[in-house]
Amino acid sequence: MVGRQHVEQLPGGTSVRLGVWLSNHKSRRDRLSEQQLAALANLGLEWAA
Repeated sequence: MVGRQHVEQLPGGTSVRLGVWLSNHKSRRDRLSEQQLAALANLGLEWAA
């Protein structure tokens, strides 16, 4: 579970707004391809299964 405000710091110093990315993809899941949904499901995102 990741909150919308969560920001992940990558080793190179880059900040990634992971919470916003996940929220956007979840709300647009009906427009994702089967391959994209399968890749997200393999990462453990239950809503993509």
